[in-house]
Amino acid sequence: MALLRFAPSPTGQLHLGGLRMALYNHLHAKKIGGKWMMRVEDTDATRFVPDSVDGIRKALEWAGLEYDYGPGKSGPHAPYFQSERLDLYRSYATRLLDSGHAYRCFCSVDKMQEIRERLARSGSNKTYDKTCLHLTEEEVARKVRAGEKSVVRLNDSNVPVRPPPFDTVFGNLKDAHASLSTDPILLKTDLFPTYHLASVVDDHEMGITHVLRGEEWLLSYPLHLDLYACLNLKPPKFAHIPILLNPDGTKMSKRKGDVQVIDYIRGGWEPQSVLNWLALAGWGAEHEMTPTSDTSDSTAHQPRHGRLLQNAPDSTTLMTLPEMIEKFELTALTQRSSILDPTKLEFLNKHYLMRVWSTPEGLQSLAERAHSEVKAAFPTRYVSLSLIHRSVLVVDEALARTPASSLSRTSY
Repeated sequence: MALLRFAPSPTGQLHLGGLRMALYNHLHAKKIGGKWMMRVEDTDATRFVPDSVDGIRKALEWAGLEYDYGPGKSGPHAPYFQSERLDLYRSYATRLLDSGHAYRCFCSVDKMQEIRERLARSGSNKTYDKTCLHLTEEEVARKVRAGEKSVVRLNDSNVPVRPPPFDTVFGNLKDAHASLSTDPILLKTDLFPTYHLASVVDDHEMGITHVLRGEEWLLSYPLHLDLYACLNLKPPKFAHIPILLNPDGTKMSKRKGDVQVIDYIRGGWEPQSVLNWLALAGWGAEHEMTPTSDTSDSTAHQPRHGRLLQNAPDSTTLMTLPEMIEKFELTALTQRSSILDPTKLEFLNKHYLMRVWSTPEGLQSLAERAHSEVKAAFPTRYVSLSLIHRSVLVVDEALARTPASSLSRTSY
């Protein structure tokens, strides 16, 4: 059975990019008859924000995205917090040490700074001179007994031959090892793993078959494939998802604009409209994808291969979650970053509400929701449900006459 994972870090409120990633995991898992989990990547204690996991779970609940396994749920893959899986990562680091694919490095921070500066002055693009790779077993054992702190590094000069990288979204990729640091660190001095080791170990141990993650990890993709090869493990299928941009084309930032899901919850937006908006951002035409054995370094990635299978949906196509599941294909995602246009959300929200209250049952549901909101906001005033009904119909007539470009935030 196919198994996917949504793996947020507990560094604050869930943002729109994170919600879209959870949505894509949900859509693809349901599309192929699989399941998905939420795994919390909390190995960086310096960035941990209390209560952020609860906030992420509440945002997913609001959006109607229910994971099959994860925090708050039982399952065969627990624990779902990486901080509770440290012994597992250390055992895999030991395997790499024993096989000669990794080594202990005792260089201090100051020593590493001297090495980097010396390499840079010599014109080298390397970030480490592999000093500790040449320590004898006796020297390593003596330093360990003396209590010297060390990290575990991958020996990038002793990596097995493996197939070239292929990505479901970007197609055939080159092995861009030159962009990686020399002998990347896998286990830090505090015995916590880096993302590289933890993600590979967890994806294997949990039986993950498909990995959907942000395109910022494309540069590390060859390293992760190297780790799978060093550990003699079969890698999952990868799909790197292009990032979302602000309307002005700049990269989305938690410090700029409404990018947190909580802003849309408080603003009264319909969750179905927000999901629809996020799903369509970057949804292009679908083509056949064909891996190739070409390892040419002439381009960072090569164009999609194969015939056109399905045209891109209109950027304001109204879809329910089941309709998204039916139509969604990873190979239809574009390879470019996508701008999130707020006016498209306004349009979708307007038409979603109009669709809902076009039926007596939908009108009753919206009226009851609005009634509870009004009572919560004005507890000392009496507002009848029938008045809410009439108000909704008045709004309906106004919306029908109002172009999307003139709308402010449309909530119930």
